[in-house]
Amino acid sequence: MSRISRRAFCASAVCLALARSVGEEAAGVAPRRILSGIDGAERLAGLLLPVSSWKPFPPASEREPWERLPADARDAIINGAARQADDPWPSLSASAFLDFQRNGNRSRFEQLHFGRRARLRRSVIAECMEDKGRFLDDILDGLWLICEESFWGVPAHLGMQRSGVGLPDVDEPIVDLFAAETANTLAWTKYLLGSRLEPLSPLLLPRLHREVKRRLLDPCWSRTDFWWMALGSPAERVVNNWNPWINSNWLTCALLMESDPQRRAAAVDKILDSLDRFLDYYHDDGGCEEGPRYWDRAGASLFDCLELLHSATAGKLDFYSNPLVKEIGRYIYRMHVAGDWYTNFADASAKIVPDGSLVWRYGLRIGDEKMAALGAWVAAQHGNPPVEADSLGRWLDELFHLEPLRKASTSAKPPLLRDVFLPGVGVFAARIREGSTDGFYLAAQAGHNGESHNHNDVGNFIVYFNGEPVLIDIGVETYTDKTFSDRRYEIWTMQSAWHNCPTINGTMQNDGPRFQARDVQHHADDNAAEFALDIDRAYPPEAGVERWHRIARLDRASNTVEITDRFKLAKAQSLEINLITAREPREVSPGEIALSGDVHIAYDRSLKPAFDSHSSADPLLKPVWGPVVHRIRLTATPPPFEGGFTIRISHG
Repeated sequence: MSRISRRAFCASAVCLALARSVGEEAAGVAPRRILSGIDGAERLAGLLLPVSSWKPFPPASEREPWERLPADARDAIINGAARQADDPWPSLSASAFLDFQRNGNRSRFEQLHFGRRARLRRSVIAECMEDKGRFLDDILDGLWLICEESFWGVPAHLGMQRSGVGLPDVDEPIVDLFAAETANTLAWTKYLLGSRLEPLSPLLLPRLHREVKRRLLDPCWSRTDFWWMALGSPAERVVNNWNPWINSNWLTCALLMESDPQRRAAAVDKILDSLDRFLDYYHDDGGCEEGPRYWDRAGASLFDCLELLHSATAGKLDFYSNPLVKEIGRYIYRMHVAGDWYTNFADASAKIVPDGSLVWRYGLRIGDEKMAALGAWVAAQHGNPPVEADSLGRWLDELFHLEPLRKASTSAKPPLLRDVFLPGVGVFAARIREGSTDGFYLAAQAGHNGESHNHNDVGNFIVYFNGEPVLIDIGVETYTDKTFSDRRYEIWTMQSAWHNCPTINGTMQNDGPRFQARDVQHHADDNAAEFALDIDRAYPPEAGVERWHRIARLDRASNTVEITDRFKLAKAQSLEINLITAREPREVSPGEIALSGDVHIAYDRSLKPAFDSHSSADPLLKPVWGPVVHRIRLTATPPPFEGGFTIRISHG
């Protein structure tokens, strides 16, 4: 499967309402100041290499390093750029921009927007590889078109502007994810090919510098109210993957294009302060509540920042021994199930391809052999020729580490941890034995329903057998205007009834941080792994639930999974246990359902099964689950006021 489309990460500015407030979570807790506690801009000015002497990668004019790159990678990139060279550049029309306002569609404009930038990146790297001038006009056209754009972001983020609707206000440059990424692309292009581009026109390079300064460097310098900076009062701070993602691009541009040494150092100091707010937001276990797909632009973007700082100070700024930095990295292999499958909750997809090179390099930096092994293994599965990275900086890092990565990949195996428990984010996972995908795998979550990219899913669980999904978390469909609006929980994939959760007296879980798990407990040994929690507080009062205790257990001795619910209700009108699967279910006898693949679900005979399904033909869901997902509803008829049920999942 190809790497998940980058636009799937993109969230509306309305995600402020969904991101966790540092003030709420960390009230009374002193900031960590992991990165910014280095005596400010004055000391930074003495640590940073001057722009003229910082050489993070060889520019195209230094031929020997580029000529040494593996021939297959060179050929693939050059041929890919050549195939697109005669295509017309995409036109970004005002009517396409207005799609989001008119009908909620994000995709049409974003495909055109991202297509321009992807084409430019390919041509830039191809020209650096070949150095014959063949791609310079294509690069020139792309750069000039992008400089002429009214707005470098995407329509879904226009709410950050004061006008906030329709077409962009060119008088208020705001910095969203993709304005920052665009500036990053132009900064690296100028760095790599400046000497080759300057003869095309003496106006080109000054234009690039002016546009990056106007659209990114100046707004980030002068403003502290961009929500992703999290520089307001503690009660106003909200943080998610936007923070390290944008900061990594801002840091790149400041280091490469800010000519004033004092302002350059001050910008880096401000970035470190903002990144510390991101780190304050994290629990000590390093868990990413947005899920593994978003780790690529949360923890991994933090790593991008740390690598830039390490390089731009000749190693004097090195944060890799910090325990939290290490734990944030380790999250990605802790969530690995098998193959391209990862434990997914919230908006995360179950099937992803992390950036193998980045995971490997992060693992090496923190001295974690398991993380490095996962990265090398992913690269071996998906990186020959190397996967095209979604930013020039990451692509350059991948290319200039390609040979040692390939050596590491020859014998690398994923670690496949036996037991994982992240108490901060409330995630548990267990498999039958370390290093093997044989048998059942169980994961479950606690947490609350106000997390970033939240679904109403407290107490949800997923089950795999022999590395393939059995009971699933569906994930999220293609983003629209509804996804990050006050109508979010009208979307079926966000609702607890389409998760492996009960529906109590016709009532689903509610959204918000007060709808949460409590009394979370975990135990694991050679015989079993068990996760227990109370989920009654995830439901509103009208559900009439006084207590609901859920235990998710992986029995290693019998190779089975058991889900046990014990409850007490104030009213008993209806009660359903929902189970979601991509496998075809059928009732084989009272108290037993068979799923395709010879998996069986046994349950109390007082529960009556009903089956329904929902189309999963959406472009983000179909490659993962196929065209349809199924729901099993085990209904208590009549529902008791007090009691319990156990569901047992086995094979054969």
